[in-house]
Amino acid sequence: MSSADIPAPSADDRKARRNVAVLVAAQAILGSQMPMIFTIGGLAGQSLAPNICYATLPISLIVLGSMLSATPLSALMQRYGRRAGFFAGALGGALGGAIGAWGLYVQSFPIFLLGSLLTGVYMSAQGFYRFAAADTASDTFRPKAISYVMAGGLASAVLGPQLVKLTADAYVIPFLGTYAAVIAVNLLGSLLFLFIDIPRPPVPSADAPKGRSRMELLKTPRIAVAVICAMVSYALMNLVMTSTPLAVVGCGFETGDAADVVTAHVLAMFAPSFFTGHLIARFGVEKIVATGLVILAGAGAVGLSGVELEQFFIALVLLGLGWNFGFIGATSMLAGAHRPEERGRMQGLNDLIVFGGVTMASLASGGLMNCSGGTAQAGWTAVNLAMAPFLVLAGGALIWLVLRPKEA
Repeated sequence: MSSADIPAPSADDRKARRNVAVLVAAQAILGSQMPMIFTIGGLAGQSLAPNICYATLPISLIVLGSMLSATPLSALMQRYGRRAGFFAGALGGALGGAIGAWGLYVQSFPIFLLGSLLTGVYMSAQGFYRFAAADTASDTFRPKAISYVMAGGLASAVLGPQLVKLTADAYVIPFLGTYAAVIAVNLLGSLLFLFIDIPRPPVPSADAPKGRSRMELLKTPRIAVAVICAMVSYALMNLVMTSTPLAVVGCGFETGDAADVVTAHVLAMFAPSFFTGHLIARFGVEKIVATGLVILAGAGAVGLSGVELEQFFIALVLLGLGWNFGFIGATSMLAGAHRPEERGRMQGLNDLIVFGGVTMASLASGGLMNCSGGTAQAGWTAVNLAMAPFLVLAGGALIWLVLRPKEA
């Protein structure tokens, strides 16, 4: 395709670029709380839990909260606009940080878990940033808009773990300062949404198209495969990342080392986003998703190869790269497979299913890590072996989609 064949940016794309800039900043600032919490959540849980098998339960509750709030947030945005939903997400993050800090202060695992559940409201809202990037974008700009917003996570990858290093031991109670920082991040970062300009969806008239039902949408082959690949990419990333700080510390390294590994991982998650959209436009979304699944398999292979610090780094970098290609590719596939009147219904359903899978992976992570074989190395091996069947599921679904006869 020559440059003459590429459509020039439209007026809508100029608005889309402004919205993308706001969402990139939100991803960077508000998004920093996720690597912060994923770095220390399991370690804090380990200090509070009555049984170490429940150490990663706080992270699982975050993902559960995200799953439960996906559909209500999607409905809220469909009725009142993206800004209302994003403010609700930041409020959930601030309340979650405050309750989590209180749970640490009084040494109460149930209160700490409640804070984690509310933090999931923010995580769910952050998941809609990528869809908001596509709302005002043309078909040509849409994959790039999604990938640029995801690239905002590069700053959060650096900011979050560095805030952990600065705040984890700021008070006598470990990690209390980190949760105080989470509150500040949400309150300050939410001000960005005052500058977003995405029109509120119009109230449909009585004779407006209703779109397909949820079941009809899920029976659409392209949508079904997009949801499966998104779920597997995100769930496997969460499965391994949740266990990583426990594995790194359990194998004799320091909390700071775990933070550095998480930094490398989150950088790898978002760095490719500068060009993922271009790769999708050039090679097609199916090839990019397939590449992501292959890289995720490589991450598991490196994880199984040993527990030296460099092996943790390499495995987690590959895990981040695989997530980026798999998840952004699946998101782009989904965004082009439903109609505007189906947006709220499909996006909420998608995130309900995706984060349902991520919740199960997160719950399994702690059990596999702490209760498989009695050593950190044995637990880490179990976590990486658990990736295999799900990669087969997603890979098989993608191959089926590519090989099936094209509809007329």
